[in-house]
Amino acid sequence: MSVPRRQISRVLMLLLLLYAAALIFQIDLPAQSAPTVLAEPTGWYDVYFTNPQFGAEADLRGGPDEVLAAAIDAADQSVDLAVYELDLWSVGDALARAHSRGVAVRLVTESDNLGQAEIQSLAAAGVQMRGDARDPLMHDKFAVIDGAEVWTGSMNLTAGSAYRSNNNLLRVRSTWLAEQYRREFEEMYVLDRFGALSLPTLSMTASLVEGVQVEVRFSPDDRVAERIVELIRGAQHNIQIMAYNLTLDEISEAILERARSGVVVQGVFDEGQAKNQGSDVERLAQAGLDVWLDGSPGLMHHKVIIVDGELLITGSYNFSRSAEERNDENVLFVFSPELADVYRLEFERVLAEASG
Repeated sequence: MSVPRRQISRVLMLLLLLYAAALIFQIDLPAQSAPTVLAEPTGWYDVYFTNPQFGAEADLRGGPDEVLAAAIDAADQSVDLAVYELDLWSVGDALARAHSRGVAVRLVTESDNLGQAEIQSLAAAGVQMRGDARDPLMHDKFAVIDGAEVWTGSMNLTAGSAYRSNNNLLRVRSTWLAEQYRREFEEMYVLDRFGALSLPTLSMTASLVEGVQVEVRFSPDDRVAERIVELIRGAQHNIQIMAYNLTLDEISEAILERARSGVVVQGVFDEGQAKNQGSDVERLAQAGLDVWLDGSPGLMHHKVIIVDGELLITGSYNFSRSAEERNDENVLFVFSPELADVYRLEFERVLAEASG
């Protein structure tokens, strides 16, 4: 039986009216799950988490990279990007657009990845860039935009990292922090100092951002592991870890020490890395700690430690010997219960998907 045209017209008109009402009154219509879990915007930070379970892998849309691309599109002075890899066209295209409108765009990357198509396209467009040209990795993942904000976290600017693995991207609006990252960028881009040639920045690693104590350290020159161990040893109640790997014995020892003192320790680690030689994950498990393996289809690529629900440690720094002694990395220490709680919720989501 056919449906009368008049009835079809009425249905279409009703749908159009509903859509218009949704636009005007912001009525929520049924939709797919959001691709990223966002913290509520504040005056000084935003947080974006990847969601490896979202949609078909071929879509590659709606991830944290698009928010970063939008910030690059809003830049009117400068964009300094230090990134291990870059194959996301969203960010590549945004950088090209910024360059074409006269924004000073500079790129530092791992030399082994200079051949990636997006990087080659930027080079052809005249974007200035430098590779590290050394065996240790240029493993940073940060951007400084207009000298006013920093983007950092665990997420490489690749499709796999943004859409198939667990990662975080943190945006901090702070001219003080932007200046610290700019100095680190200049050290690599202008002075060609990478890895063992890096210069200590300990005199510039503590400040207040909107009343919150924030520290930043860069490896291999700023004794990052020493600071992490110090802060873990100060834990009184609980430690939560989301990590790609854990091979630094001094950090593992500090965790075990606090666990023996009654501090509750929970950890979710990448399954593949946990089974590698030198991993301390099994050691933690054998000591009776609450240790789990990531259940996502990709990697557990976070590099996060939360202490007592008050301190957040995050950045590009894997808890490994290479990150401590060889690679160029960055780590933020943020003494903010509010921000730590945002990451705690991500920890609980990841834990719910994990396996023993």
